Amino acid sequence: MTAISGAARHQDNDLLLEQQLCFALTVASRSVVGAYKPVLDKLGLTHPQYLVMLCLWESAPRTLRNISEALAQAPATISPLLRRLEEAGFVTRQRVDGNERSLAVGLTPAGAGLRQQALAVPGTMMNRLGLTREQVGELHSSMMALIAATGDHADAGSA
Repeated sequence: MTAISGAARHQDNDLLLEQQLCFALTVASRSVVGAYKPVLDKLGLTHPQYLVMLCLWESAPRTLRNISEALAQAPATISPLLRRLEEAGFVTRQRVDGNERSLAVGLTPAGAGLRQQALAVPGTMMNRLGLTREQVGELHSSMMALIAATGDHADAGSA
């Protein structure tokens, strides 16, 4: 019987589910987004809608293309979110003067006012997840490094 070398043992262990970065990220993402749900329900927002509102609270109006780039999502993914946010009375959508193909998205007074309520979300989520502001910063930095390493979104830091 031949002994399995240390390197071969590590390679075998590399295929264990518990060793898979993709698995940990998938479960963590699903779990964290799920933890946001009851908090965001109080604001009348889904998690993807919350991300759009965060973009607009940073700077409004913004074009559809600008929002989609900031969120690393296709415009076709963002458009239905904007339609629902408009129906909820949080945003306005209108064509840009001189460029009928460009859509400008702005905040309504209700959408701007919702920001005040949303100020409690980060602290609430840190408490729910048992994380400090510093730990959140470290996790964010690690995730941004992974995003950069995969080359998925060159400007993801602005999202």
